[in-house]
Amino acid sequence: MTKRYRAMVFPGQGSQHVGMGKELAENHAVARDVFKEVDEALGEPLFKLICDGPEDELVLTRNAQPALMAVSLAVVRVLEAESGKKLQELFDYVAGHSLGEYSALAAVNSISLSETAKLLRLRGESMQKAVALGEGAMAALLGADMDTASDIVKVATEDGVCDVANDNAPGQIVISGQTKAITKAVSIASEFGVKKAILLPVSAPFHCSMMEPAAHVMAGALEATKIYPPNVPLVANVSASAMTGQPSEICNSLVEQVTSLVRWRESILWMSRQQISLFIEAGAGKVLTGLNKRIDKNLTTMSLGDTGGIVNFLRQIDY
Repeated sequence: MTKRYRAMVFPGQGSQHVGMGKELAENHAVARDVFKEVDEALGEPLFKLICDGPEDELVLTRNAQPALMAVSLAVVRVLEAESGKKLQELFDYVAGHSLGEYSALAAVNSISLSETAKLLRLRGESMQKAVALGEGAMAALLGADMDTASDIVKVATEDGVCDVANDNAPGQIVISGQTKAITKAVSIASEFGVKKAILLPVSAPFHCSMMEPAAHVMAGALEATKIYPPNVPLVANVSASAMTGQPSEICNSLVEQVTSLVRWRESILWMSRQQISLFIEAGAGKVLTGLNKRIDKNLTTMSLGDTGGIVNFLRQIDY
């Protein structure tokens, strides 16, 4: 049988929902252990919030980021237990969308689970504090490519900070910055041939230069964190290619990521060029699965968020 190269990808903010990961915890001790360790690291019952809500608290950046990571790591631990294999025996690359990059690093033993939880809580809080509520915004440009988005941003910047934040997939670009500039970008998008431009329901303008205060906070925290070379190569958001795995490189990349473009489309295409044809989305939702279909229809992506999905995946692969 011809080997099929695989990558595991980890979702970012927006994939969260009340009840995610609950089934895994009910059926697997290794999943319960993950949620317990995260609760202990944060000093609060985050898993109760994950299971029971309320949703308006779960979606808060400070909660959503560690919560999504915990669910992703629960999937990883169950997958390893069910297969009897370590992640490095099953996958050739890992990557994560924004905060998902932290999930990926925890999954490949580059940063401990408890440290990752603390970092994501700090990341969420510092990103929220970086810009006063109402002063920043984000918008999706549907039907735009990077060149078109760059042209729109160039005009909107006349009214304030406006950066391209996410290159998610063909026809799905996200911009971020000061509210006035983002509002202008939305209003002029149709003049550039964009099918639809919509403001996003977010509490802060992520992945733009306005996040510089948060980047400074994360630089200090990451420099004080023990980071190990990952046991599976990580494809970074900022470079859209695999890192060498040096701890200093990982630290610098995570700091830069706070204010930089998430190059998801390019990351998936880079892995495709390395013969990756099967992507496994580990955690809540199917956002990355949908994006990958738009990036390259020849790639297969499976979403693993519960026991059934994990068992189905293991039945289909030769491992």
